[in-house]
Amino acid sequence: MTGESARTAGKGAGKGVRRAVLVLAAAAVLAGCAADATGRAEGTAGERSAGTAPGSSTGSSGAATGSASPAPAAPGRTPRGTLLVADFGSDTVTFVDPGPGRGRGPIAEVKAGTAPYGLAVGKDGRAWVATAEGVAVIDTATRTRSALVPYGTESGPVTTGEYRGGGMGIALAPDGSHVYVGVNVPGGNGTLEIIDTATREVTATVPVGRRPFDVDVSPDGREVYATGHDSFDVTTVDTRTLEPRRTEVAPYGTEGGPGSWLKPHYAVVRPADGKLLLPFEGERLAVLDPRTGTVAIERMTAGTHQHGAALAPDGTLLVVGTGPVAADGEDPSLTVRSPDGAERIVPLEGPHEDVAVSRDGRTAYVTGGFTRDGYWNGITVVGLHDDGDGYAAPVRIDAGERPLGIAVL
Repeated sequence: MTGESARTAGKGAGKGVRRAVLVLAAAAVLAGCAADATGRAEGTAGERSAGTAPGSSTGSSGAATGSASPAPAAPGRTPRGTLLVADFGSDTVTFVDPGPGRGRGPIAEVKAGTAPYGLAVGKDGRAWVATAEGVAVIDTATRTRSALVPYGTESGPVTTGEYRGGGMGIALAPDGSHVYVGVNVPGGNGTLEIIDTATREVTATVPVGRRPFDVDVSPDGREVYATGHDSFDVTTVDTRTLEPRRTEVAPYGTEGGPGSWLKPHYAVVRPADGKLLLPFEGERLAVLDPRTGTVAIERMTAGTHQHGAALAPDGTLLVVGTGPVAADGEDPSLTVRSPDGAERIVPLEGPHEDVAVSRDGRTAYVTGGFTRDGYWNGITVVGLHDDGDGYAAPVRIDAGERPLGIAVL
């Protein structure tokens, strides 16, 4: 049983014309994409008990999914392969059992801080979570918060929602010595903050673009890349000199142009050559060489507004499509793009935001949180390999409250 359909390219030469006509109407729909702590570390915060689980549904999509209450914590017994998600609609991270075999759904949640967005997990099992209040440090084995590192940047009052100030994209140095977090400053340019993981202190701040949706690190750890959503750019920061270098990435144009609301969201670094891959609208893949600042464009086929991205171990690119960007756009989907550029488009039920891949590369986990309206409280599990009987149908499982960032433990 395939459980999914494949859509091919070939939307016709007239699509570009239709987009130009429809862009202003679509801009109104996606206006959100066009718009613009306390002491150093605090002690352990206890886990939430059973009965304080995320709600069964939220947002405006109407896609309800019954959320079971997470079981009480079992410190030191988090199974390998458990998912950790940032609950953007709450102040927690949720541990999710993706199954099969052990059951599916939330197993525990831990208080992190207001409106957690991105997260990164080190080899030592510590998770670093970007919240509106600071960067939370979560011990994933004991399921406790061991610290909350305040930002060095003044980002306004602690609030929730799509445009809240505070941390967004976050990444770890390959050696685990530093955390890099993009801090959104509402109404202005953001900063990249560098945290020493040993001292849990901010050691430097570097100016970057507006609303740093994503932060990535080069394989050798010498460069960090902050994707500025509202400034149409990627800021490259040399980790030795801390010198920033901004490169425009705007295949549809910038402010004032017909495509000024088609902005970069997430990127991945291709290990083979160190280039950044930034998907746009299921139509164009921007390939940025951070050393030269050149941007090449490759064709994509999903035709949907794209957000989260990840790479499988074999180099397959996974891209989350959130829904139509114009009247002729396509519904939400997951693009599975092989290294040679061939694409399989997996339909998704409702908007999604980010994606992670199992260690064996056989399964993708797509979060339903979404930064805009229409989110739902769950994860879609997508099979990436055909074992001879076709691809398994995607499965929806409960997760936290508006789950956004995700990692596989």
